[in-house]
Parts: sequence; structure tokens; C-alpha cells
Amino acid sequence: MTADPDSGLRARLVDAGVALVTAEGAQALTLREIARRTGVSHGAPRRHFPTHLELLSAIARRGFADLADRVRAVLDDAAPDPRGQVAALARTYLAFALDNAGMYELMFRHDLLESGHLGLRDISLPLFGLLAELCGMVRPEADARRVAGALWANLHGIAQLWRWGSLRLATGADDFAPLLDAALLAHLGPAEAP
Repeated sequence: MTADPDSGLRARLVDAGVALVTAEGAQALTLREIARRTGVSHGAPRRHFPTHLELLSAIARRGFADLADRVRAVLDDAAPDPRGQVAALARTYLAFALDNAGMYELMFRHDLLESGHLGLRDISLPLFGLLAELCGMVRPEADARRVAGALWANLHGIAQLWRWGSLRLATGADDFAPLLDAALLAHLGPAEAP
């Protein structure tokens, strides 16, 4: 029995897209360029991804999986207290956003998340659920989903404004850590003394 020559093409297309978004950013993700980098005709991706959004969703899904893997790894090594775990998750999120700007931009494109392709919400929402669970442990008196939502919005804003240089200009900071500490204090309250 011979192997189907297209069996690995889907993965190769996504691999090429991941490499392209990493090197050149989300705006470079065209079907034609991904096909060229994969060594296939510009029409070949449509056999596996009928729309451009479906291919972009598959690439973004890899980004969410990578972020989830990083969060799991850092939480395995983080302090066992919920506040320390929220801080570790938040640092990982910001580091990912800043080190993978093109992928981060792609992952949070509203049209991809709303399209429902490849269950992007299904892979992105568990990370938010984890953040909400940890926030609930730190602030049991509050609505954990609201606290987590506000913190996440703050982290997303820090990531975007830091990337654009606006926060560095406004605060004079050369590291996002003090801003992260301020966000954690604002949303979680002061840390308890040991």
C-alpha cells in the first residue's frame, strides 16, 4: 500500500504558516506565500483548507497550543500558592506575547475566533478558565470570571502597548515586570505577608 502524498501536506502548510508568521508577522500570511514555502501550487492549500480563514485558524491553533504548553510547564515549577501561579501565568502570557508578536496578533484576531474554525474557542477558553479558577482562589469574595477578565484585558493591553513602545515612552520603564506587579496588585489586592 502506498502512502497518500497529500497525507502530510496539511501539517506542512501549517508548519510553513507558523514559520512565516514567526519571521514576518501576521500580515505576511497569504495562501500564495504559504504554498510557495511548502513547495506546492498556490491552489493546493484549498484542498485541505477551503478558506483562508481555516488555514489561519489552524496556524493560530498552534499558537494557542504552544502558549498552553508554556503555561503548564511554568505552573509545574511555580510556587504552589494561587497568587504565585497567577503571577507565573501572567509573566508567561506577556513573555509569549512579546516574543511571538506575529503569532499573538493572529491568535486574537476577532474574525478567527468568531469564525468557529477548528475550535479556536475550545482551545483558548481553557486557559481563561484556569486563570479564572486561580483568581477565584486568590479572591474568593469576588466574581472570579470578572477578576480574570479584567486581569486578562490588562495583560493584553500591557502586551500591545509594550510592543508598540507606548508604555516604555509613558512610564520610562525598560522592563514590563513593574507594570505586571501593578496589574496583579490592582486585580488581586495586596499579597498576604508570610
